[in-house]
Amino acid sequence: MNIAQGTRMRCAVGVLFLLLAGCATLAPHFERPRLSLASIEIKDASLAEQRFRVRMRVQNPNSLALPIKGISYTIELAGEELGRGVTADAFTVPAFGEAEFEMLVTTNLATTFWKVLPRLKDSAHPAEYRLVGKVSTGLAFLHTIPFDEKGAFPVR
Repeated sequence: MNIAQGTRMRCAVGVLFLLLAGCATLAPHFERPRLSLASIEIKDASLAEQRFRVRMRVQNPNSLALPIKGISYTIELAGEELGRGVTADAFTVPAFGEAEFEMLVTTNLATTFWKVLPRLKDSAHPAEYRLVGKVSTGLAFLHTIPFDEKGAFPVR
């Protein structure tokens, strides 16, 4: 390699680093949205299955709106898995805002009656929950966002 080729190579590498640095400054800083349970109610219960109406809240701490295409999740109550599911309802969480959405969770007899329902009927103590899953977004730079959130809420 001669001196001219070496100089061109260094210039090309320098331009590449400048382009990459420029792209990094153009990409927005993005904080993960926070998901929490707003409420949970027993909709109906039979011997075969139980259905809960779950209302979830999504908070967006970012300066740009968050278009959500869908969410897949697992809900645990009091340390026991309550149910799994997906929601394909698309909605947008405004910048520095929040949105709520509702879904139904269906569970089986063994999990609900023997492990979860007795803990939910004790309204003197808040119910501890855990949400695990991922959010599918309409963002070009971030297609999915995993989440693992814990919290507690009063049982009504």
